[in-house]
Amino acid sequence: MRNAYLCFMKEQSQLLDFLKQSILAHTFVKMTISSPIDKQSSLLNLYVRYIEMKGLGGLSFTYRYKTNDQVKNWSIEEGIQELQKIIGGVFKNASMFTTTQDYILLHSKKGVVTLQQNKATFSATLESVHDRQKVKRASGTHAYLTYLGIMDANGVLIQKMSDKYRQINKYLEIIEGLVESATLPEEIHIVDMGSGKGYLTFALYDYLSNEKGLNVHVTGIELREELVDYCNDIAQKCGFENLRFVCKPIQTYSEKQIDILIALHACDTATDDAIYKGIVSNAQLIVCAPCCHKQIRQQLKGIEQESPILKYGIFKERQFEMVTDTIRALILEQHHYQTKVFEFISNEHTRKNVMLVGSKVASNVQDQTVQGKIDAIKKDYHIDFHYLEKLIATS
Repeated sequence: MRNAYLCFMKEQSQLLDFLKQSILAHTFVKMTISSPIDKQSSLLNLYVRYIEMKGLGGLSFTYRYKTNDQVKNWSIEEGIQELQKIIGGVFKNASMFTTTQDYILLHSKKGVVTLQQNKATFSATLESVHDRQKVKRASGTHAYLTYLGIMDANGVLIQKMSDKYRQINKYLEIIEGLVESATLPEEIHIVDMGSGKGYLTFALYDYLSNEKGLNVHVTGIELREELVDYCNDIAQKCGFENLRFVCKPIQTYSEKQIDILIALHACDTATDDAIYKGIVSNAQLIVCAPCCHKQIRQQLKGIEQESPILKYGIFKERQFEMVTDTIRALILEQHHYQTKVFEFISNEHTRKNVMLVGSKVASNVQDQTVQGKIDAIKKDYHIDFHYLEKLIATS
């Protein structure tokens, strides 16, 4: 125990020495202190930046509480004394950004303290980028946005990534409302199936953990090993200790506790595999943005000419999507989820814009009534089976 304390004191002292040096060298950008030691604390995190007060340098502290922000300005000496109390006393982790180096102080679950030094995220101090557009929800340190190529080294949005950035913020807006209305445990386990390059996975973790102060454990499931390695590397650089990526097919992933199941743009029946995992895990929230509705389409070959709606290509494609996702929504209702289907983000930014959300509720529907609706749709469209239905029947 004494050795662990001495190790922490050494790493904390070294971090604060780097802070002093960066202030003197005019390379300090900002510091973020996160992960409250007291899980019940209303203080979520703390942001520190350099300011000028009456011609003298100082440190501005923004204390972020659940209901409001409080700002207090200190002299540099007072600010460092305050950080000595806060880092290790109130919060476990600290991330400091300078124009020459990033410094990440981390406490592992086993109590091991490390001070990581990474390549600088920012190439200019905050004074140089003071007028850039504020980030509404995709906030925190912004480091993951830079690593993912959404912002440049100065924290400025890269123009060609503006649609993706808009999508991230809309996604976080939706997730915020869903999480606030759901009944979730203190330790929330989230699985993102088909996480890809991790744009939304990183945003989700950063927002819920660092902005909202929730105790979340997020796992991204992705089949492409190079993307898994890429995302795990960024997670480590950002100090996201409860975010990991696993290389596995959705079908073979096994996790008993899933509180929130997410599957955004999982292709064709991979969406059904993900929904099925959420249902059998009794997840409180299932959030999907389906794409590539091939499974139903293949069953309708040969009958297109019988329906005037299916005769025309653009209507046919939309009809496949509507039928497939309607049955998915009904199956969720059948398993006691309140379902909503809505536009995720405008067609102007992406065609994959429908979001299907299931929120776990007490039983409020008759299974036979819902099954009758499913059977009627299948009969009208000559559908032999829906893949999700088949998965549940064989479980």
